[in-house]
Amino acid sequence: MAQPDNKKFFENLTGAGKSIAVLTSGGDAQGMNAAVRAVVRMGIYVGAKVYFVHEGYQGMVDGGDNIKEAKWESVSSMLQVGGTVIGSARCKDFRTHEGRLKAAHNLVKRGITNLCVIGGDGSLTGANLFREEWSGLLAELVQQDLIDEEAAQKYSALHIVGMVGSIDNDFCGTDMTIGTDSALHRIIEVVDAIMTTAQSHQRTFVLEVMGRHCGYLALVSALACGADWVLIPEMPPEDGWEEKMCQKLSATRSRGSRLNIIIVAEGAIDRHGKAITSSIVKDLVVQCLGFDTRVTILGHVQRGGTPSAFDRILASRMGVEAVLALLETTANTPACVVSLCGNQSVRLPLMECVQMTQQVQKAMDEKKFEEAVRLRGRSFENNLRTYKLLAHRKPESELPHSNYNVAVLNVGAPAAGMNAAVRSAVRVGISEGHKMFAVSDGFEGFYKGQIKEVKWADVGGWTGQGGSLLGTKRTLPAKYIEKIAEQMRKYNINALLVIGGFEAYLGIMELLAARGIYEELCVPMVMVPATVSNNVPGSDLSIGADTALNAITDTCDRIKQSASGTKHRVFIIETMGGYCGYLASVGGLAAGADAAYIYEEPFDIRDLQSNVEHLTEKMKTSIQRGLILRNENSNENYTTDFIYQLYSEEGRGVFDCRKNVLGHMQQGGAPSPFDRNFGTKIAAKAMQWITKKLNESYRQGRVFANTEDSACLLGMRRRAMVFQPVVQLKDETDFVHRIPKEQWWLKLRPLMKILAKYKTSYDVSDSGQLEHVALNRPRESEATAAI
Repeated sequence: MAQPDNKKFFENLTGAGKSIAVLTSGGDAQGMNAAVRAVVRMGIYVGAKVYFVHEGYQGMVDGGDNIKEAKWESVSSMLQVGGTVIGSARCKDFRTHEGRLKAAHNLVKRGITNLCVIGGDGSLTGANLFREEWSGLLAELVQQDLIDEEAAQKYSALHIVGMVGSIDNDFCGTDMTIGTDSALHRIIEVVDAIMTTAQSHQRTFVLEVMGRHCGYLALVSALACGADWVLIPEMPPEDGWEEKMCQKLSATRSRGSRLNIIIVAEGAIDRHGKAITSSIVKDLVVQCLGFDTRVTILGHVQRGGTPSAFDRILASRMGVEAVLALLETTANTPACVVSLCGNQSVRLPLMECVQMTQQVQKAMDEKKFEEAVRLRGRSFENNLRTYKLLAHRKPESELPHSNYNVAVLNVGAPAAGMNAAVRSAVRVGISEGHKMFAVSDGFEGFYKGQIKEVKWADVGGWTGQGGSLLGTKRTLPAKYIEKIAEQMRKYNINALLVIGGFEAYLGIMELLAARGIYEELCVPMVMVPATVSNNVPGSDLSIGADTALNAITDTCDRIKQSASGTKHRVFIIETMGGYCGYLASVGGLAAGADAAYIYEEPFDIRDLQSNVEHLTEKMKTSIQRGLILRNENSNENYTTDFIYQLYSEEGRGVFDCRKNVLGHMQQGGAPSPFDRNFGTKIAAKAMQWITKKLNESYRQGRVFANTEDSACLLGMRRRAMVFQPVVQLKDETDFVHRIPKEQWWLKLRPLMKILAKYKTSYDVSDSGQLEHVALNRPRESEATAAI
């Protein structure tokens, strides 16, 4: 197939004759193995030699068997393993000139001039110093007769690309570091478990989480579980915080809550730099309030366990991007770090990121705390602002009184994270002075009048609940428009927030179309996408999709493990998604699938046959298990049963087959930290938009909004959160199959194929530009854009 001229494909970038070494350094983080796997397989794929450096920089200094060539099979079955299989160590030797000289000698002996370093800012700074000294080190090696002039000329430049592996998310320039999401999973699992026992005994729990210099884990876990108080190093509490905290805990109990959760980062300090430990907080609560209080220190649990789906995908994308970056470097290219910005991989100069990270610590040392928060980036700032907004209720006397009534409803199938979004919307709405109304059972409940006012305390504890506590139905409003308008008149509803999937999108369009007949519908309306299928136009991500991906990934891990020790076996697994192949494709990348069949990429019997032959070839090596994912509506004739029978017949004598239909387990369960956080922040932003629109459209004693931009969908597009009029999204929608016409994740499919050893084309048009670290000071209207 001819490739369009405006696209750039990596086939033009060859790794032939190049050698790449990959090492993990500093503290381990879940997802490092996925990054190592991606570097090895992508490196081999482009024709380079790839080496493991075992035990980090120590292995580079010691040489010998610590530097080994990696084969394709060397990284099989490591995607789901936590920590780092190639080992990591803190290395004093590498900090000395002699140590770096030995390391340089060991690399030159093997012809290695491309280094992929996975670690924190210390490891990456060390790599950059090594690069800067490289020519001097080679000159010394020539002087000492350890290498000849020819070798020094041949290997004259060392190229470095970094990936940040750190559970603390303490590196500036990237929204998320490898391991952070998995650490949040561990924390939230513990918090959810502790909440049940705390509720039983009416206890207060003080949880200490990691983060010696960075409060990200503490802050986001507090946001994700609705903690009563959080203490972080970047923003120490004001003097007199002890009394305020106790008043807050007491007020929560007086409103009927049976528990309190306080989260403390291990590096938490007060305004004078004095440490605030979990035991200090516990003693304070006991002395002031007499509450039964317990301390739980999570410690290294946060570093352990299997990586989450998000970390596997992030690490796989970064690993592939790192190899592409190494192939494109020249002698003058500065060392770069592969980062995540919004939903995109970007390359940033390594030392710019390191210097920015060091500035945060400097600001904290100088007690410039607002500056420290600002330097952490927009995502951190937004997390802090949202937490303050939702956790600390202002006294009635301080609240603005808007006299607006805002209704919130869930529409479509349930999705984990919907309840977090409703809680956030209700509390932000109350903070903005509105009266908040909850509609049960979607548009069906709306026309039946199942509408009631909700208060601040009514949504307490909702963040971690799966499904939809309001109730949700797929019913569309068109048939009942008159009754809905009547209910809006009866309750004087001035704005609507609809949280749901494709039905919510269609519902808003139907309400919009009826504005000409019913004036009651001329109010601001905003939709927040929430569906496991991730098939809503106008947004790269939907609330609930991450939880579903984790369910798929966990199940695939277990299914694959069930075959260990048996003969060769291939599993055919059917996922949800309607006609949208997001779950099958991205789940396949996270689980290490060999193929994923989806509607968006038509396939025929020849494709199925070549997949069977490909698996047959792989099974002749040491690989024992195969994994095939199929989206439920990928093809009406090539059903899951058909594919199962085809593979069983064609693979006879080489492998046997099993099939699984995952079904509704993808929709259930507690929401993942990502979905809780995403739901919380996107709903808060939607409510702030509603307030702005209400004020703009209030004329002559009433709200009247009938412009296109008064009915919007709030979605994540590439790097930002964007409000888009639903009318403008019509052209982007395939209404027959209920999917967007263009979907960003289709670009990830070649990654899955490459990592499964298929020859394919990979569009790298978005890659290759070395950007600069920008600290945008967003305007107030954009301040909550970063997720």
